[in-house]
Amino acid sequence: MVAVGKHRAEAAGDPDEQSTPTASFTIDPIGGHRAAAGPEGLSVWATAQATGPVQRRGRYVRESVQHPARMLPAIAAHAVTAYTQPGDLVLDPMCGIGTTLVEAIHADRDAIGVEYESRWSDIADANIKHAHNQGATGRAGVIRGDATTILSLVPAALTGQVALVVTSPPYGPTVHGLVRPGADGVAKFDNAYNDGTDRGNLAYRDLTGLADGFAQILTGCHTLLKPGGVVVVTARPWRKHGELIDLPSAVIGAGIRAGLMPVDRCVALLAAVRDGGLVARPSFFQLQAVRKARAAGTPMHLIAHEDVLVFTKNHTGSGTRTPKDTGGGEAVA
Repeated sequence: MVAVGKHRAEAAGDPDEQSTPTASFTIDPIGGHRAAAGPEGLSVWATAQATGPVQRRGRYVRESVQHPARMLPAIAAHAVTAYTQPGDLVLDPMCGIGTTLVEAIHADRDAIGVEYESRWSDIADANIKHAHNQGATGRAGVIRGDATTILSLVPAALTGQVALVVTSPPYGPTVHGLVRPGADGVAKFDNAYNDGTDRGNLAYRDLTGLADGFAQILTGCHTLLKPGGVVVVTARPWRKHGELIDLPSAVIGAGIRAGLMPVDRCVALLAAVRDGGLVARPSFFQLQAVRKARAAGTPMHLIAHEDVLVFTKNHTGSGTRTPKDTGGGEAVA
């Protein structure tokens, strides 16, 4: 059973968060805060001032590193504080190791997650318990199941009660994983969601199938959202055989098909801001792909951010919650 309560109206082998201080880029200064959310606005979240392992150290159980696609805690924390108030209910329909849930309950929100694979839901449970042992005041629970049928999983009493959905679609085993040196070169591990025998995870679908499944999930989230509720989805393009796969645009299309209205497109940095420049924190695989491309004469660049796609349930805009601080906000654990 999910306990959500009542709601008021590190390792060197962690490639996704390895620091590469020598890869630095000059950027224009970021402006001030916006007065209101809108599709024409731009907001930059400085969410990688510390590396992922540093953000998680002591805050999450050690087994969390085994998940192939972990959201940065600072991204989830910023979304929670920007779009909700204490006591609100936060949902992550693809919660993985429970990053969104942990950051929500540390901020005195309640949270509910859905996770397809029991391996990750068990770790999410452990992370929730760990957060409570550290003094987190919100309540949270994880439901095991397929989020494409989320309305059959989540208690009907929660319909229209969710203030915020925060989630990220899977990228598949070609993007994530850990590496270690071996006798035959670099060995890759922890890059898959299961042993490959269960193809139900969206990570095993092609882009069209992934977008269709994600639209099903967002349709269920639309029903669970309260009026003016907000959906925050983080996504980034990835390269397959040298071609850029435009996942953010696919997510926008999925949200529209689910009946949600896009209201903002933000940037969550995957690089630190240092002295007016960006210090990239690329994965081993990203860095390797860029090096190979440049050696072959292709001017490829590192991806230094995730798109943050913000939707609302209301189509009129009259009930849209304006974030308290989305312009250049620092959400560093």
